[in-house]
Amino acid sequence: MKALVIDDDEGIRWILDRVLQEEGLEVLQADCLTEAKAILAAQTDIGITFLDVYLPDGNGMDFLAEGHCSMPVVMLTAETTFGHAAEAYRIGAMEYLPKPFDLDEVRQLIQRVRPEKKIQQDQSKPVIKDGLIIGRSQAMQQMFRTLGRVAESDLTVLITGESGTGKEMVARTLHDLSHRADKAFVAINTAAIPAELLESELFGHEKGAFTGADKAREGRFEQADGGTLFLDEIGDMPAALQAKLLRVLEEGRVQRVGGSQYKKLNVRLLAATHQNLMQSIDKGKFREDLYYRLNVIPVQIPALRERRDDIPELAHHLLDKAAQDLSMTAPILLDDAIELLSRHDWPGNVRELRNVMHRLAVLTPGASITLSDVALALGNTNNSQHEEETLAQVVTRTTRQYLHQLGYGKATDLHANLLEQVEPPLLILALERCNGNQLRVADMMGLNRNTVRKLLRKYEIDPQSFR
Repeated sequence: MKALVIDDDEGIRWILDRVLQEEGLEVLQADCLTEAKAILAAQTDIGITFLDVYLPDGNGMDFLAEGHCSMPVVMLTAETTFGHAAEAYRIGAMEYLPKPFDLDEVRQLIQRVRPEKKIQQDQSKPVIKDGLIIGRSQAMQQMFRTLGRVAESDLTVLITGESGTGKEMVARTLHDLSHRADKAFVAINTAAIPAELLESELFGHEKGAFTGADKAREGRFEQADGGTLFLDEIGDMPAALQAKLLRVLEEGRVQRVGGSQYKKLNVRLLAATHQNLMQSIDKGKFREDLYYRLNVIPVQIPALRERRDDIPELAHHLLDKAAQDLSMTAPILLDDAIELLSRHDWPGNVRELRNVMHRLAVLTPGASITLSDVALALGNTNNSQHEEETLAQVVTRTTRQYLHQLGYGKATDLHANLLEQVEPPLLILALERCNGNQLRVADMMGLNRNTVRKLLRKYEIDPQSFR
């Protein structure tokens, strides 16, 4: 089988040439789209193409969308935004690899195209609306792949993650990239509305249905007909409404409060929560059947502290955005200031980082943001106190902060609670190191393989996503 590598970076071409030849492929190379067109015109038996996005004489995305490649295509890019990943999948790419890429991923891609398989190319070029869904980390890139593959579908997506990670932004982006983009996107935070009013908010009511209902009113489901409904903090929904929501999802129709008629609807549902719904199910607070109805496509947004390598890029992006909003020139982030931002734990996640960068844009007195400026913005004047900490000191400090947030008087089942905070990131780090191999993870952690499997199920971690 032949492979074509289209990239203007000689180093990228060299490393791909080496690994592809090791896999038994004959490798053809092009450093621009003009040369690539000539090769594609002369060669009819190319089994896979690796295509860079930015090339001297054009854009690889446009090249793919125009239908020049009839074989599986892997897009290569140094960009780290969800928009690039989503666009690559939507115009027909088999895979999207951010640079620098893992050579094992390249080898796995080769196995996927043996024997040769043809894929359909979508000729339409979508309009991408990038929000703050940015990240070079493995966890974010895996999330990009998942979102890119399901954006155009009508599949229900359950988005989980801590407060401030950007769950509504992910939902809005999924809507903007879907075939429903020209229809309504309706969002409702189910935890922000009193339980006695939530049913009417969701499903609407007829005139006279209850005291104060002086006229009929559409609910959010009806408002989202033809478009997308986003139910935020679904884990806080009262049990009685969970049953009615499940019935609406299964039947595809709603009945207003106080009404006798049903209305058929065409709504794509996206839901989000910061809670562990499996634990809520065990405690009888959330319906298991509703969970499986919502969890068709699970998307976990990592906390910012779990992807510290993304913080510099995010900080620069948010600082530029804040300066643009304020019609001012963005100050320069000095290296030691970036290091302090990267060490901060960010309990408020991206939302907190956005607020801090806005604060720095406004309050920084000079043309550069220094270590002291960041320390002041974070409320930490002793910015060197964590530089030489041991692991035990870090655990002591962060546990003290956790207990303070929890309230010492309310601390119950502390050992179990702390384990639930520590075990998931430890498992994720081990899975990343072992490329999702559960046997190697068990060896690394000194645990039985069955114990590792139970923990992965408990915390809803998919080992396949780390391969």
